[in-house]
Amino acid sequence: MKKTLILAMILLFPLAALAAGNPKVVFETSKGKMVIELYPDKAPLTVRNFLTYVDEKFYDGTIFHRIIPGFVIQGGGMIKDMTEKKTHDPIKNEADNGLSNLRGTLSMARTMEVDSASSQFFVNLVDNDRLDHKGKQSGSTWGYAVFGKVVEGMEVVDAIAEVPTGKVGNFENVPKETISVVKAYRAK
Repeated sequence: MKKTLILAMILLFPLAALAAGNPKVVFETSKGKMVIELYPDKAPLTVRNFLTYVDEKFYDGTIFHRIIPGFVIQGGGMIKDMTEKKTHDPIKNEADNGLSNLRGTLSMARTMEVDSASSQFFVNLVDNDRLDHKGKQSGSTWGYAVFGKVVEGMEVVDAIAEVPTGKVGNFENVPKETISVVKAYRAK
């Protein structure tokens, strides 16, 4: 009887894992709530990194500090006075995972250095296939790693994108209205 129960649990575990689906994260912002589905099968390092920041409450109190209408909204690293929060070490770029920077997808922001992403991310406002991995051909860019998609609350993303922007110090495209992440957490 005990062996049968254990065997049944082993056989049913993959079904339970499939039923659970991909992890989701809720971002409660000053403009409303959005839910992001993550793709650990396509971007395991990136998703693990992102969830580490979520679990540590790192994103709570950060702002969306860059808005470019018709392109992206960016957040995940700055606080209200445009000070950058201290992050963990950068991660490997997983832009070669076959996912495309389509409207509503979440990708890792980075510097010109390929493997420089840490906590900052952006949401694509339109299909931005020019940000996709293009292989290693001469003259191509490595791309930006897509690791999730907004599955609820695209109207919040669009509302953020409509906020007027300006220059603050050396930063351009900064919203004139502070758009903060009140809290970010894993969806139940």
